[in-house]
Amino acid sequence: MQQTRGLVVAVALATLLTGTSTAQARGEVELKAGAEATSTLGSGVRCGDTITQHTKLTRDLACPGTNGPALRVVGVGIVLDLGGYTVSRTGPEMGESEGIVVDANSMVRNGTIRGFRWGVLVDGAATAIRLHRLALVDNGTAIYHRIGNARLLITDSRLSGNGDGLSSEFATAFGEYDIRSTHFTGNGRAIFVDAHDTDVLDSTFTSNGTVVYCFYGSVRFRSSTIAQNTAVGTMPFDTAGFLSCGEMRIEDTLIANNTSFAPPTAPVWEPYSLVLRNSWVVNNGSGLRGAARTVFIEGNTFWDNAGGLTLADLPEVVPVPLTGIVRDNRFLRNDGDGLRVLPPSMPTLIGNVALGNTGWGIHAPTANDGGGNVARDNGAGDCVGVVCADY
Repeated sequence: MQQTRGLVVAVALATLLTGTSTAQARGEVELKAGAEATSTLGSGVRCGDTITQHTKLTRDLACPGTNGPALRVVGVGIVLDLGGYTVSRTGPEMGESEGIVVDANSMVRNGTIRGFRWGVLVDGAATAIRLHRLALVDNGTAIYHRIGNARLLITDSRLSGNGDGLSSEFATAFGEYDIRSTHFTGNGRAIFVDAHDTDVLDSTFTSNGTVVYCFYGSVRFRSSTIAQNTAVGTMPFDTAGFLSCGEMRIEDTLIANNTSFAPPTAPVWEPYSLVLRNSWVVNNGSGLRGAARTVFIEGNTFWDNAGGLTLADLPEVVPVPLTGIVRDNRFLRNDGDGLRVLPPSMPTLIGNVALGNTGWGIHAPTANDGGGNVARDNGAGDCVGVVCADY
């Protein structure tokens, strides 16, 4: 399938979906975006300094990227305001360079961090960090949580050209990523989720290699746009049962013009729970193949993709048949089947519409028939396993 509609369609549909929604905090945000950050320190800050009070830069900082971080924040409750300036690494080798290390509950805002192995590095003493109006550009990892249990609130920022947008240290870092009104573009991998609950709201993902890799934890996208990426997500199942994605949830989101939903090395999304609600899935270069224990798929439109939606059981040692609700979805003009449920999965199908798909409209021999399904003009036939009306 040729992806010819481009981002114009994606943005138009995203506007329709998101409307006038406003990003809301899941908890009290202690550091406000407009907090004052004036200090006599601002004009005298040098590479390698430790920030212990409100500070606002007055010039760019070009730091060698060796012998510790460019800046370290240790003052509790303070604001480091970059003043619109850039903190960057000099020299040819990225090495183990650190941009801004945050070791206390504080805010970093209003500037660019460029070229470090780790752009912003969150360390053990920090439990609540806000990153606001930052451009994190051409870093190995833009934001890295190294150790401890912390909530990272990322607002109105841009992450571009990084190897990873967000990532964390295995087995030592835990907590939450709360991402709002932020644009990820041109990253190798936008978000790597390991032992974090991740909530993404009103954000945009374009031209990334992979949008999200859910290794262990949970992911929720709300009122966002995921368009023109190589792969939307990777969610491999750990047959040992320890390190698997708990839940993948997508709501009121546009998924359009992506090369595939998953890379060839892990072609099936395999979270324990898969939720997809009120979203547009348009002109993607593959269908969505999902395996889970439970699903809730409601109110979505799958239109003109190189495949529809396929549901199956997880590859567990002791199989657990997939259950859940698939309701009020529209499968329109997709290559292959509109909706296929692989045995022995047993979701309940209610009120779905499948029109003009090149394969079967709905092929679900072991599904529960909740009634109200409609199918017509599908290439291989209309329905197997459920009764479908023409209209």
